[in-house]
Amino acid sequence: MFARHVSMQLKPNTRAEFTQTIENEILPRLRKQHGFQDEIVFVAPGSGTETVAISLWDNKEDAEAYHRGSYPEVLKALAKVVDGTPEVRNFEVANSTLQKTTARVAA
Repeated sequence: MFARHVSMQLKPNTRAEFTQTIENEILPRLRKQHGFQDEIVFVAPGSGTETVAISLWDNKEDAEAYHRGSYPEVLKALAKVVDGTPEVRNFEVANSTLQKTTARVAA
């Protein structure tokens, strides 16, 4: 399993619009991507401008295909609420309960 860690800063007072954009535009797009497993989005308490989104993928190739294909459209959708350019980091997943749950469901 592979993970993409995207950190970003929201423009002031856009938390609600950000979460709606994730729910209504980004998640439907991700669900159509080959190898997509899950998306978890965090917003820091308080000011609510620091965010982290972690997407989980079957493998590195699927995550890279998404980055080359649909991710530019995701950036366009988020441009109205994100201040600056999100930082993307990639990770191999060492441990996850999702991996075990997915394996049980497949069996």
